[in-house]
Amino acid sequence: MFKKLDMEDNTSQSQVNILRNTLLALVAIALSVAIFFGNTSKTNSFSLEAQANQSVPLATALSNQKPTLIEFYANWCTSCQAIAKDLANLKQEYGQAVNFVMLNVDNPKWLPEILRYRVDGIPHFVFLDKQGEAIAQTIGEQPYSLMEANLDALVAQLPIPNSYSIGEVSQFEAPVNNSNTTPEDPRSHGTQVKGT
Repeated sequence: MFKKLDMEDNTSQSQVNILRNTLLALVAIALSVAIFFGNTSKTNSFSLEAQANQSVPLATALSNQKPTLIEFYANWCTSCQAIAKDLANLKQEYGQAVNFVMLNVDNPKWLPEILRYRVDGIPHFVFLDKQGEAIAQTIGEQPYSLMEANLDALVAQLPIPNSYSIGEVSQFEAPVNNSNTTPEDPRSHGTQVKGT
């Protein structure tokens, strides 16, 4: 009789263990799926690559008579990644009035623009008026409120209030030496020293 009770206890205990393990496996799978889709949706909606794919092409921005904000960035740039969400929100708010152009500094196609706007730290923002002329620049992570004030001024065709502000940057050097500098150019550094 004791053997029969022990067998029944073992059988019911086995069924409880199987049920518990199955339930734990289902919960683990559900949590894994939730975490995966949660991270994927956050990353995709604010990722630099996704925003770059949705940005206005530079040629279009220079010809459509709208003011433009150019962002020089790189996927490896931690400062660029840190402000990606804010920029996505600004694009939602100002996208009808302002062209948002993103140029990846790792793409050699953009070397002429990198040299033209003297990009030496990223993120580097260039504000262009409706005619495509550069009117202001900011470098580094910019607080949302400063970028918002700058975009308000850009749309209203007023002076950019927070131009030339410098925030946290990732260093970047163009892969070419610009030999077109003149001694009057403050960025020419060593060209002011004459050989003896």
